[in-house]
This record gives sequence, C-alpha cells and structure tokens, in this order.
Amino acid sequence: MTPAQLAELTWRERRIADLAAGGLTNKEIGRRRVHLSPRTVSSHLYRVFPKLGITFRAALRDVLAKLEEET
Repeated sequence: MTPAQLAELTWRERRIADLAAGGLTNKEIGRRRVHLSPRTVSSHLYRVFPKLGITFRAALRDVLAKLEEET
C-alpha cells in the first residue's frame, strides 16, 4: 500500500478501517464507535477494500500496519 492509496480514503473510511483492523465487528463499530448501522459500516468497508487493494478483512491490519512503518 502506498500513501497515495491511503489518501483516497475519506476520514470516515479510515476510521472504520482502523477499527475493523483492530478486531471489532461491524455491529461493534457502528454502535459503540461511530454511531452507524452495521450495514452502513459494511458499505464503507466495501468501498475501502478496492482502494487498498485487498479482498478480505484480515488484510486490513497488515496493510494499515505497513503504512505506519512507511510514514
């Protein structure tokens, strides 16, 4: 992942991606953290995955960690 890919994320997409990478479920993210429905959280993640070049949730942690190392 490059910093340019991260720049494509909106602030809300980045926040949700960080929470999902931390192991929270869509329900937990929506209710406790950002006050959205689980379905809306899922929709955000659906848009995040192609922007980061990943296809599954478990890859979020690795991709975001790699970015932190690069910056």
